[in-house]
Amino acid sequence: MSILTGPKLSARLTALPDWQVENGELVRTFAFKDFSAALGFVNRVGERAEKAGHHPDIDIRYNRVRLALVTHDAGGLTEKDFALAGEASELA
Repeated sequence: MSILTGPKLSARLTALPDWQVENGELVRTFAFKDFSAALGFVNRVGERAEKAGHHPDIDIRYNRVRLALVTHDAGGLTEKDFALAGEASELA
């Protein structure tokens, strides 16, 4: 899988405006009403990630969930990262 750079990366980011690239990772922080809602979201994302064989770094802080995606074996951001980011956005 090829790494997205330049105009291709910019186009994919435009399609997911709440996501940004930080330190080579595609990241977003989601806010929920409480810990239970945040945990439910994490579980739904986890199911999708397991099916895709692509697992984000997940940080839960009470009602906030930060997801960070990067395709480690490709050495950067790929379509896999943006596909899972899109699914996570839909689940939120």
